[in-house]
Amino acid sequence: MKPTPGGANRQRDLFPRSKRPTIAIAEDHRLVRMTDSLDWTELEERAQLIRALKLKNAAGRPPHLRALLGAMLLMATRRLTYREAEDVIRYYAPARYLCGLTETEWTPDFTTIQDFTLLMGEEGIKLINEYTVELAVEEKLADPRTLVADMTAQEAAVPHPNEMGLMASFLTSLTAASEKAGQVLKGFVDKTASQFQAAKQKVREYRLFAKTKEAKDRVMGQMATLVEKLNKHLGAALVASAAQQAQLRKHAIVARAKLVQLQETMSKLLPQIRYWLKTGYVASGKIISLHIPELFSIVRGKVGKTVEFGLSWGIARLRGGYLLATLALDRSGLSDTKFAVRAVNDHIALFGKAPRAYAYDRGGYSTENVAALKKLGVQDVGLAPRGRTQWAVRGPVRDRLVRERAMVEGGIGTIKSQRYGFNRPAARSAAMMGACGQRAVLGFNLNKLVRELAGRKGIAVVG
Repeated sequence: MKPTPGGANRQRDLFPRSKRPTIAIAEDHRLVRMTDSLDWTELEERAQLIRALKLKNAAGRPPHLRALLGAMLLMATRRLTYREAEDVIRYYAPARYLCGLTETEWTPDFTTIQDFTLLMGEEGIKLINEYTVELAVEEKLADPRTLVADMTAQEAAVPHPNEMGLMASFLTSLTAASEKAGQVLKGFVDKTASQFQAAKQKVREYRLFAKTKEAKDRVMGQMATLVEKLNKHLGAALVASAAQQAQLRKHAIVARAKLVQLQETMSKLLPQIRYWLKTGYVASGKIISLHIPELFSIVRGKVGKTVEFGLSWGIARLRGGYLLATLALDRSGLSDTKFAVRAVNDHIALFGKAPRAYAYDRGGYSTENVAALKKLGVQDVGLAPRGRTQWAVRGPVRDRLVRERAMVEGGIGTIKSQRYGFNRPAARSAAMMGACGQRAVLGFNLNKLVRELAGRKGIAVVG
């Protein structure tokens, strides 16, 4: 029998099938348990606090805070893109329940969710995460009397940095952005077409024909000279186009801002490349990404991965497994010796008093740090000593702190897994990388909280 065109059933339904299915949401679903466990009024107040700090005024329509907070928690507990999050919220009943949308057909689109995440930022998501940890302490699932801490690196989704690759990326980005940034900047590309072509030939020569270090350095020096000329021409073109800046709209404004950022970054990078060619050493504060110049190299000394490229974080763990994260604002903002004391200061600010016992690895050890921690109120200071120095604690207390200190590595490994996406997030700025990192820690704590609260009632969560 010939099939019906369009794939429809040959046997027609007497009544059309409803496109509004009615289903019951399971009480043991993870998102349902999460929704019923959190104080949404408290979460909204914390979100409003961040909005008040960042917005100039309260003009415009009020935001759907309840739905957007639910969307942010959904993305925290399972790694989703913004488009995937919109789709899940639109069609997945437990996700709609989490966002408080079971009584409406409205769904936030992916741009709204992304804008809200950017508005909240790392500091806003950190406030939500602190609420989660405070709730775990209130429910006796975490013990703030014992604290351990460590530093880790958040790798960025950037290629391995090298001088020729950075300069080639500059050419590609410059060409793409100039086409959208107005007539003056578009004309700049046309006027310097021969220089662009010469630079592209140098990239080809470097990658295909330069086989020795001397040949590579020679081609790289020639490429740096070409890029320097192009960067100067770009600076002049940006000055010439300033009068037309008020006429730009939408994508043109973004493209011009991108060109300004590229010109400033390359002006800092070229002297570093010259320094490398002259001395063979990497310049201090070396730029490793044109698009996220705030990134830096972090020497880890790991087998197979001596250096990681991204941002530095401090991770604190309460007894019970809940994590708190602190982002380093720059490459010198956090180090083991600094964070060993700062973790306790942050703990005091959150919980009102210092932990009774505290552990850190030997990277944070110094006699000054031990004295500072005791002054803050820590009774059992478990900083692993260097060399043959004696521990400040002994016996069972030391053994317990060593075990607790080892378990922070498991928490760090979990947030770096594919489920939470702490490492290599899909972010195009350092600010969004910070938000993604804090969101991964929030997702870890939320899932742990829901499992343990449900386990008290003998419920095994699903979903």
